[in-house]
Amino acid sequence: MASPAAQPRIIAESDGSVVSGDWITAHLKRWLQLQPDLQRLSGKIRLDCQQMDTNGAWVFLKIFGKNPTSWPQGLTDNQLQILELVRSKQESTPSQPSLNWLAKLGFHTLRSFRHGRQLLDFLGRLTLALLAMLRRPWQCKVKLLLDVIQRDGLQAVPIVALMAFLLGAVIAWQGGLQLQTYGANIFIVELVAITHLRELGPLIAAILVAGRSGSAYAAQIATMNMNQEVLALKSLGQDPYAWLVLPKLLGLLLALPLLTVLANLAGLGGGMLVASVQLDVTPTAFWQRLGEEVNVAHFWIGLVKAPVFALIIVTVGCMQGMLAEGGAEGVGHRTTRSVVQAIFLVIIVDALFSIIFSNTGW
Repeated sequence: MASPAAQPRIIAESDGSVVSGDWITAHLKRWLQLQPDLQRLSGKIRLDCQQMDTNGAWVFLKIFGKNPTSWPQGLTDNQLQILELVRSKQESTPSQPSLNWLAKLGFHTLRSFRHGRQLLDFLGRLTLALLAMLRRPWQCKVKLLLDVIQRDGLQAVPIVALMAFLLGAVIAWQGGLQLQTYGANIFIVELVAITHLRELGPLIAAILVAGRSGSAYAAQIATMNMNQEVLALKSLGQDPYAWLVLPKLLGLLLALPLLTVLANLAGLGGGMLVASVQLDVTPTAFWQRLGEEVNVAHFWIGLVKAPVFALIIVTVGCMQGMLAEGGAEGVGHRTTRSVVQAIFLVIIVDALFSIIFSNTGW
């Protein structure tokens, strides 16, 4: 146990101050806490130090600077040698040069090309696994497929239904306030139905699945990658994509369209409830006008997007998991990137769908 004299402290004297304590690793936190007080000291400063290691010397230089004329008095020859050694190492360490805008542009361009190459490699391996399964369908991992449908489809029903119901209710509420002004209450049916069937139903289902299931895909495969379980599958002559990626893709291609239909029904239910309460549009009148005035093409347009969104979510989540490295921090990093990229791409692709359908008259 260190003696009381070894503990960092500042002793005020008539002609200056005494900085007492050992500059060792165990006391670094205390020295950093005293840094503001030490840098405010004026007059004669004397050092009362018995021990100093390289970590303590680094903090000493951080507080008192690298110029020996600014150092307190009382340093021993051994302590001066340690300070000189640490100072020489700090000065010899080259600072990382800052890149100009052209170099940064080149760096980000090369990184984008690298990501593109990784994506093409992933899609190629996934395509080969899919073709192999089509040639030998009896090798399909049915148990894993059903597990994906249950976990990412059935268990996602409550959250998707709730969010879609609330979103439909909010749209009906806000739109109804404006329609009431013009006495056009009945048009709330078209507002809620077209908005939800074409855009919000598939979009809210895809975003929730990307945050809920896409992150789980990335975390699961990244953890298996860290534990070398993916390498173990390869060493056994098994295709990791057939075991880890393909069941997720097929399962979500089946589950997400069904979740989209559920989101559409829940959104219409929320809109119908608000229309009945706020706008005096009865449920019977709501459903009757829905069948008469809203084209069923709006439903199919929204449903077409669901498989594309499922492909994006599985591809991004599984690819990020396969690329994970660096331990637990790498797992967290890849999981975060999978969610952000999947939601971003889903929104971008939804916007492209809207532009294409608008230009083709749908």
